[in-house]
Amino acid sequence: MKNVIALIMAGGKGERLMPLTRSRSKPAIPFGGIYMLADLSLSNCINSEVYRILVLPQYKAQTLIQHLESGWNIFSQSLGHFLRIVPPQMMTGDKWYQGTADSIRQNLEMIEAEKPSHLLILSADHVYKMNYEIFKRYHCANNADVTIAVIETPKSEAKEYGVLQVNESFEVTGFQEKPKNPASIPGNPDVCLASMGIYLFSAPVLIDLLKNDDRPDFGKDILPSILKTHKVIAYPYRRENKIEEVVFFTDEEGSRAEKPVEVAPDSGYWRDVGNLDAYWNANMDLCGLAPFFNLYGVRWPMRTAQHQFPPVKTLSVTESDGTPLHGLARDSLVSHGCVIGGGTVRNSVLSYNVSVHRGAEVDESVIMENVDIGRFSKIKKAIISDGAKLPARTVIGYNPKEDRARFSVTRRGIVVVTKEDFN
Repeated sequence: MKNVIALIMAGGKGERLMPLTRSRSKPAIPFGGIYMLADLSLSNCINSEVYRILVLPQYKAQTLIQHLESGWNIFSQSLGHFLRIVPPQMMTGDKWYQGTADSIRQNLEMIEAEKPSHLLILSADHVYKMNYEIFKRYHCANNADVTIAVIETPKSEAKEYGVLQVNESFEVTGFQEKPKNPASIPGNPDVCLASMGIYLFSAPVLIDLLKNDDRPDFGKDILPSILKTHKVIAYPYRRENKIEEVVFFTDEEGSRAEKPVEVAPDSGYWRDVGNLDAYWNANMDLCGLAPFFNLYGVRWPMRTAQHQFPPVKTLSVTESDGTPLHGLARDSLVSHGCVIGGGTVRNSVLSYNVSVHRGAEVDESVIMENVDIGRFSKIKKAIISDGAKLPARTVIGYNPKEDRARFSVTRRGIVVVTKEDFN
């Protein structure tokens, strides 16, 4: 993988994630308590031994840039490894990045100077684990010019995505953008192939395309137009992707033990957190005894910038009438600096420095950093944005009519609360 350069698209506005993206870009949204969404693609790169990375931010990028500078300064320049943050520099004109293809076109001089053999195009706002080395082997075995990662999707859900049409050899024969009647896989009428927005190009092919085509986007513009002139292959992610992991379990004596390395159950997991419901779902997938997406792997770890907060603290307190209130967190992820003082947290994800006061209950919720949840509050199926201070006895998620009058509420009924809601 030493001749692969990864280019991570990190400029998305994330308009469907408002109000969470009011002051930061979509890749900088917190995930799983201590991470940002961009950390996942970066971790996949490191775990796949891709050590030459360009991150291309644009929209409200300061939070992301600070995060990358503080937590991802791990590369050895002497070995030719790097992570470069490349905001728009207008190297080829007076415009910002106009799309995925244009962002790379504007940096072709820098890319060509590194003499890569392959260029790996990634999004910084998807939740998944992917072994890019297997992806590259598949690309080379098929003698492809371009390989597109696809997720096998039920036909009933495929209309929400860009769908690829393929032949029996998985050569791409056509593209459909959010089709009403999506094309299915040959021989399987109930399954379609949705594009994951992950591309591997042979470097000379991509460089030539960008020099001779000024259109801004890969999926909408360039890729559909080259099907007759280049070999474009679909990579069935769930079938091919293999994340080897050490599996831990409890033996008959109650001690922790481990099984030999095997394929992790979440090797086929992928979510595009393009809207608030998908974002909430992805965080809920981290909770419980057997999470759909596991952050606790040994061989495929997720990396991030670690903040300097003290350990989690739980407290038991006693009411004036002698009633004991115990600080508890069940089936939840709780980050550094959190204090659960006589409150209860269930099936939730808490970011850094969250306080849950006595008698408060938090259920099935995503709580971002520096949130204060007042005494005897009841929070259910909510996303609480950073810095919100909820007064005592605040009730959220129990009365849909009242919630819609006060807060943003998603189609699924997830209540989204910001600090401005309590000013």
